[in-house]
Amino acid sequence: MAKNEEVALKKSLNEGKVVIGTQQVIKLLKQGKLKRIYLSSNCPTEVTAELEHYSKLAKIEVVRLSRSNNDLGVFCKKPFSISVLGVR
Repeated sequence: MAKNEEVALKKSLNEGKVVIGTQQVIKLLKQGKLKRIYLSSNCPTEVTAELEHYSKLAKIEVVRLSRSNNDLGVFCKKPFSISVLGVR
């Protein structure tokens, strides 16, 4: 993960603007309520394809992280793995 992306994600986490989970992110993405989407390095390809499709329609940036879903869960201080994060 690039240092500036890590700082931006940490700031969003502290402000409580992060949505966790594929279904929640897709729901808000379709409503146009997200600014950016973060995907873990091992996010399933079908999920990645679906999110990239909707993000192109909504013109929202998708950031592929170098962290795995387990590392992303630890980074977000959650006791579970996270493949998809959305920032409001």
